[in-house]
Amino acid sequence: MLILSRKVNEKIMIGDNISVSIIEIRGDQVRLGVDAPKAVKVFRQEVFDAIKAENKAAAESRTVFPELDFGAKRETL
Repeated sequence: MLILSRKVNEKIMIGDNISVSIIEIRGDQVRLGVDAPKAVKVFRQEVFDAIKAENKAAAESRTVFPELDFGAKRETL
């Protein structure tokens, strides 16, 4: 992990096209601004974790389809 010190209005560059700006420091909170291409998804960690959990649950669930009857007669034993 790279640890950097920055002041308000200073930036950190990630690659050629993503920048993270320090917008405000108030007490123990830091407001950040992220400038990235639309193709790059940016989430808070807790939101990202929730999305991953939802995707995992959806992938593991089995879809049950109701039996379809298109007018065909069934044989009974």
